[in-house]
Parts: sequence; structure tokens; C-alpha cells
Amino acid sequence: MEIERKQADLIDHYVKQASSLNGSSLSVLILEATSNPSLFAFSEILAVPTVAQLEGTGQSAYLNLLRLFAYGTWSDYKSNAGSFLQLVPEQVLKLKQLTVLSMAEIGKVLPYDQLMQQLDVTNVRELEDFLINDCMYAGIVRGKLDQLRRCFELQFAAGRDLRPGQIGNMIDVLSSWLATSDNLLLSIQEKIKWADTMSELDKKQKTEYEVKVDEAKKLLSLKQGDTDFRGNEELFSESGGVMDYEEDRVRPKRRRHPMH
Repeated sequence: MEIERKQADLIDHYVKQASSLNGSSLSVLILEATSNPSLFAFSEILAVPTVAQLEGTGQSAYLNLLRLFAYGTWSDYKSNAGSFLQLVPEQVLKLKQLTVLSMAEIGKVLPYDQLMQQLDVTNVRELEDFLINDCMYAGIVRGKLDQLRRCFELQFAAGRDLRPGQIGNMIDVLSSWLATSDNLLLSIQEKIKWADTMSELDKKQKTEYEVKVDEAKKLLSLKQGDTDFRGNEELFSESGGVMDYEEDRVRPKRRRHPMH
């Protein structure tokens, strides 16, 4: 997809830039990255050694800001605003977009009331405008706004950066899914084998049936022929029936007497 290609290009760009910078120059780069309207993944930038070296320095606030955009939400920022740098409007919008993506990880049906609370939005019209213009048009989510049920039904949502503690849980989930898939595959294979066995049994029974039918036909034909032969034999040996030609030829002729 175009958005994924653009995302990958941006990540590659910022990673290369961060690898060649340090100190205040890195701070400027982090502000630029967290304000970019097309960038929604930051873990690769966090993994750059020069960025990690900001920990414990005078520029550590920028490292915390980058972590907020990688793993945090708008509520995290609001509840700890004093611990972070003041956000510019572009960053506020970005963090709210990322908040929707975090909520999408929990459920595929997002109630309006919950969205308004998490995004600090006061009315439904403002919320729907945000979801349409800043989320769906941006390509980070797809879904349907259900005004009757007052919820947003998600069909797709871009994934966020994985927190360090999430990797182990994801491995466990994937391992469980793999085990379930293996068991399902084994069950399917057993059913296929059973179906093949039943098919072969049906073929064998059908063949045996056809052989028996052929034998019955042959037997019936033989019996019919024997019956026809015996019927003709009885016909010619019957008293008063047709006399044998040789018997008639040798039989004495009756003498005719002249009429008086």
C-alpha cells in the first residue's frame, strides 16, 4: 500500500539522519519526526544508539517525548503534562491519532463516549469529523460510523510500535495460535484419511456388488437357456406329437381294399 511504502521511506530517512547527529541536532530531528503528518512509527528511531545516548543528559526530555509518541496516548500526556515538553498543534493531532490506534488494539467496536473521553472531544460532530478527516482520510484506519449505536466499527487499523514488554506476550500468543493451528491441521488430516478410507471401502463394495450382479445375470441366462431346451424336448417326445421321419418310412403301409 502507498501509506506503508511512504511510512517505510520516512522511517529509513529519520534513522539515517539520527545516526549521524547528536545533542541539540537530535532534539530538532525528534521534534520534526513527531510532527510529521505521515509518520506513525518511532521504535526504529528510538533504537538508534545516538538517540539512546540522550538518556540522563540535558536533552533527555526529547527522548521521553519520542517514547510518548512510540508507546503513549493523549491521556498519558494529559495526566503527566508537566513531565513532557509542550506540544505544538501538529503533535497534538498526531498523538490523538495514535490514541485511536491504541484503542483499536483492544476492540474493534469503539463507543463514541469512550472515544470522546480519551481524545478530549466535547461532541459527536467534532469526533466524527476527526475520525473521518484525520484518521480515515489519513489511511491509518478504515471503518463505519454508526450514529444509531453511537460507535465506530473498525475494519482496519494500522499497528503501533510494540512496547518492550509486549514482545514476550506476543510470542506467547503466536505460540498458542501455532499450537492450535497444528492441532486443527492434524484433525483435518485425520478426517481426510477417514474420508479416503470410506471412499475406498465404497469402491470395493460397489465392485463386489457389480460382480455379484454379473454372476446373477449369467446364472439367470443359463437357467433360461436350460428351460428353453427342456421345453423343446418335451414338445417332440409328447404322445401324438410329430413322428420321426425314419419311423414313418419303415412302418408297413396299410393295404387298401377295393370298394364294392
